[in-house]
Amino acid sequence: MRTKQVNLLITLVAVALFSFSCFCIYRITQTNNQLINCRNHILEFKENMLHLRNKTEKNSQEMMKVLNRMKYEITKREILSRNLVAQKADILNKNETVSNTLEDLKFFFPHLRKEGRIYPDVIIGKGKTGVSFALGISTVNRGNYSYLKQTLTSVVSKMTLSQEKDSVVIVLVADSNEDYLHSVVKMITKKFKRQVRSGSLEVISIPAFLYSSMLNAKHLAEASQKLASWRIKQVLDFCILMLYAQPKAKYYLQLEDDIIAKEMYFTKITDFVGNISSNNWFFIEFSMLGFIGKLFRSEDLTHFVRFFLMFYKEKPIDWLLNDIFQVKVCDTGEDLRNCMKRKKQIRIQYKPSLFQHVGVHSSFPRKEQYEKKI
Repeated sequence: MRTKQVNLLITLVAVALFSFSCFCIYRITQTNNQLINCRNHILEFKENMLHLRNKTEKNSQEMMKVLNRMKYEITKREILSRNLVAQKADILNKNETVSNTLEDLKFFFPHLRKEGRIYPDVIIGKGKTGVSFALGISTVNRGNYSYLKQTLTSVVSKMTLSQEKDSVVIVLVADSNEDYLHSVVKMITKKFKRQVRSGSLEVISIPAFLYSSMLNAKHLAEASQKLASWRIKQVLDFCILMLYAQPKAKYYLQLEDDIIAKEMYFTKITDFVGNISSNNWFFIEFSMLGFIGKLFRSEDLTHFVRFFLMFYKEKPIDWLLNDIFQVKVCDTGEDLRNCMKRKKQIRIQYKPSLFQHVGVHSSFPRKEQYEKKI
């Protein structure tokens, strides 16, 4: 009996020891798993931290690139602005007579009398003078639509090298939007390098103070006022461009920024002008549309500009061009047929037109025009 009790006790102790051993093994195993999980969490956290650091460094690098780009653009614009002032002063010092052509503006606009010499900002230009032809193109921002590159390509590519040498194309950026000015300069310096280097292609812009108080049309309704101001500015743009071009060439050809020149247009113009028997002509029309393709003797430009400036608020410039003939050619009470006959002798029309109008989207916002040629 006693032996059985001992054996039972031994068995219970053995079971207890076995159970304890199993519990210890379980706890050790559980602890090991926890350690493994903890290590895995630590490794995962470390990996996330490395990824975050790499991402932060990448973002920092991107930010530095953006900042450097901003600094570059600011510096470039500052250099461009300084160059504009330097070029303007340099040209004024080399050729004092150039600025004198714009002094007429002070007679018509008293607010300009307090200014020094009136002169547009020369963005690209070498002061080329003494050529036979100056071609003037005024351009403004049309939003998403631009025809200027197409127009310039057409105009300069259809000249021979000798014709290019004997001419200067002047692009007037008549827009206060600096981004548009820079886009025009960038396009021209990239696309027309040879013409820029030779001085056969110039870019000018109009200082904002020139237009102060000039564009008033307050007596009209708002919609009409906007249209009137746009037309008024257009007349003034052309006048400034004509005055700037006057000392440069014997003849001045007025173009627009949305036309295509026909093949050999320049040769046809020079041949036609050279073969005119009478020297009594006032201007020649190489396009019947608007103010496109009008050729003037530079010595006559002052007379035209003064007439335009007297009535710049009254009518578009092509209408004023017609009115000047009524004033100069037709006598009071004269038979209209006699007047028209004399008008044809000094207002010469070349046919067919040498310039195709291609612009659909007008420089006036949200206006579309579909006239091509006459």
